Amino acid sequence: MESTNGRNLALLVLCLCACYALAIEGGKEIPATKFGQSVAPTMTFLYCYSCGYRKAFEDYVNILGEKYPQIQIHGANYDPPGMNYYLSKLIFALKIIIIVSVVTSVSPFTCLGLNTPGWWNHLQGNKIYACMMIFFLGNMIEGQLISSGAFEITLNDVPVWSKIQTGRFPAPEVLFQIIDNQLQFTENVQENPDFVK
Repeated sequence: MESTNGRNLALLVLCLCACYALAIEGGKEIPATKFGQSVAPTMTFLYCYSCGYRKAFEDYVNILGEKYPQIQIHGANYDPPGMNYYLSKLIFALKIIIIVSVVTSVSPFTCLGLNTPGWWNHLQGNKIYACMMIFFLGNMIEGQLISSGAFEITLNDVPVWSKIQTGRFPAPEVLFQIIDNQLQFTENVQENPDFVK
């Protein structure tokens, strides 16, 4: 009797596992290859956030979204080249350390075994003013280091516009012409018929 129950239980577990495997296998779809699927064009904007170019990016997103609704548009901050990015992070860390030292009245000079200079005592006497000045001075230096003036545009990973090279933003009509020229070789992109030129 117990062997029959054990066999039935094993058979039930085996049937449940088989049904689970069939359900998972039936739910899987074979992905289409790149040749078989229609991939929407992707446009990427890399802009200088510290220069205030986010508003220009949002304006271009609205304009392009009206004319080319099928294009996927992404935007991100353009990281400055070279050591400027790392120097700005170092200045940010130093700014925070100095502000915390001023607020807590901990002198880094005594920790290093040096005589405390007079200007540090002045900072300790005017903590609020000192912290504000350190904060604003640090932000100004950081902003100068990471300010690149970039507004770089790529379409399907192909560079189509560079403000660093041209020194100006593209006019919407010029950007439309660039998009049309780039996409005529890859696929026939239909414009939005309701777009007013």
